[in-house]
Amino acid sequence: MVTPRAPIFLTHSPTPRVEDFARLAALEAGVRGILLSVMPLALYRAFGDAALVSVIYFAVGISSLCGGLLLPWVNRRVPRRWLFTGVGLFYGLGTGLALTGRPGLLALGLASNALATVLWMVCFNAYVLDHIARSDLGRNESTRLVYSAASWMVGPALGVILLDWWYPAPFLLAGAMALAVVAAFWRMRLGNGRQIVRARGPAPNPLAFLGRFGAQPRLVAGWLFAVIRSCGWWVYIVYLPIFCIEQGLGDRLGGVMLSLSNALLFTTPLMLRLVQRTSVRFAVRGSFAVAAALFVAATLLSGAPWAALAALMAGSVCLVMLDVCAGLPFLMAVKPSERTEMAAVYASFRDVSGILTPAVAGLVLTVAPVAGVFAACGAGMAAASAIAAKLHPRLGAPRPLAV
Repeated sequence: MVTPRAPIFLTHSPTPRVEDFARLAALEAGVRGILLSVMPLALYRAFGDAALVSVIYFAVGISSLCGGLLLPWVNRRVPRRWLFTGVGLFYGLGTGLALTGRPGLLALGLASNALATVLWMVCFNAYVLDHIARSDLGRNESTRLVYSAASWMVGPALGVILLDWWYPAPFLLAGAMALAVVAAFWRMRLGNGRQIVRARGPAPNPLAFLGRFGAQPRLVAGWLFAVIRSCGWWVYIVYLPIFCIEQGLGDRLGGVMLSLSNALLFTTPLMLRLVQRTSVRFAVRGSFAVAAALFVAATLLSGAPWAALAALMAGSVCLVMLDVCAGLPFLMAVKPSERTEMAAVYASFRDVSGILTPAVAGLVLTVAPVAGVFAACGAGMAAASAIAAKLHPRLGAPRPLAV
């Protein structure tokens, strides 16, 4: 008699989908959303000097930029899955230092959080390029923004409420969410990414890939789009509330407008459809051009503050559109053999914009009021629109089927 046996099914790691990456991004957005509003307040309360806090942010921006550019060199010695695990470790270290409330440890905590963000940007983009088809990159970006919208809407307000309720609370919550990010990553079993054999050995100089980046105009243009878009958000987040206070409109209006702008992230699938029906070039060029006009208009209308705020609010719609499409030219131009290196370059846009925006704004404020910063930002967006005119007209469009 033959004993019946139950079949044994062999399984393997499921292929990550767009939605899987979006859920992972939503968790990480929860960490940053809380820390976005909490860290500046905690630093200001600890140091009591806004100028000193600005210097700390400037120094942290430079250090995180240098650290991000060295990550490809580190990645040759440390597997990518352990680099990604470092996201949770450095966020945990940063929140642990911050909840002490001591000025020096707070500054170190800010630096640790910045390094965690750089690790996240580099590793996440590299995994996306490994597992998401080139034709699905646009859908991946819009889905990521939709899934993260609630985190960006709720996180800043929740962080401030918790900070006033019990000082360690927002840092403990952010640290717990950082551990959840790492747990979700290991559950996805992404490993170290796809292994691609290069035709020649890696350059001995850790920064040699900057030369390869500079030799590819499409990558340079795509990176500039990300930098200028991020500068637009810096101006909207930092200098719009200052403008409201100077105009006697209160210190809460800027936060309300930011929440309303973040709510537009739920409309990104509709924006992606517009990109797909036209082209990436049309969307990037048009969004930068309209945003430039609206930011300059806000400067011209600064004598009527509500009209200026309406122009800036309309400009934030273009910034959300750029969140959907401005990163696509870079991601679509990356060679498979340079994913980790170029992901590190792309992630630097956040640090560069964090250095560039306060530097330019400081120069503008020596000769003009806060409204002049809006015009300077508009000029940068106009330059980005001119650069976008040189993109391929069919970039991002589906390839026609061969007959």
